[in-house]
Amino acid sequence: MARLGLTYEHLLAAGCFAAPGVAGDSASGVIRFRDADGYAWDGVGALPEWLQRAVNAGQSIEHFRVERKE
Repeated sequence: MARLGLTYEHLLAAGCFAAPGVAGDSASGVIRFRDADGYAWDGVGALPEWLQRAVNAGQSIEHFRVERKE
């Protein structure tokens, strides 16, 4: 770190010490799909690996849809 001129504050600002979440957590905070292991997806972008594996195994994406309570 010293050779590169990095400080602890640089690493903090870059998010290096952010609390880990459940793998696959949604970046937007809106969870639209979740599995029994807690993996989640917001429905934006490509299917995450956990959901793609389930679809490849014959499971419907709708099986993982989270009901919205308003």
